[in-house]
Amino acid sequence: MFGVGDTVVYGTQGVCGIERTESRRVRGEYIDYLVLRPVYDSNSTLFIPKNNEKLTSKMREILSADEIYKIIKELPEKDPIWIDDDNIRKAQYQQMIDEGDRRKIMLIIKTLYRHRIEQEEKGRKLHQADEFILKQAEKLLHDEFALVLDIKPEDVVPFIMEQIEIPKKPA
Repeated sequence: MFGVGDTVVYGTQGVCGIERTESRRVRGEYIDYLVLRPVYDSNSTLFIPKNNEKLTSKMREILSADEIYKIIKELPEKDPIWIDDDNIRKAQYQQMIDEGDRRKIMLIIKTLYRHRIEQEEKGRKLHQADEFILKQAEKLLHDEFALVLDIKPEDVVPFIMEQIEIPKKPA
């Protein structure tokens, strides 16, 4: 279990610090909460009931710098995971994001980046649902990577691109 002072990734909210515990009266009963504050959105506060396993299970440890470097180095070897059916793709990508596996989240981003390029070459845009999933995945990964690597969230993509070797196209 996490405690006050810990930094966690919480569900799709991203990186949060556990600021305090607080007891609140709800329907005549006192409930103990963990009070989380998103690192990159100080205007938000999350109250997570300590005895609600479904909600507390959404808290995950942040990755170490070594784990992040390993995920980045593995990225070029991973094939995109494109799913043709829009509804199935949306549901499966959302499930992967909800599970919190950063490798899968990174693969979703890679897949949707590639698809976006393909669509732009055809004069089209990403589907709105794909754009939403992409933004959600980017926020989660960029916030965590930025915190751990001590860089700005907007510098995460350039950082990743510097770390991986992109095959050069023949001239």
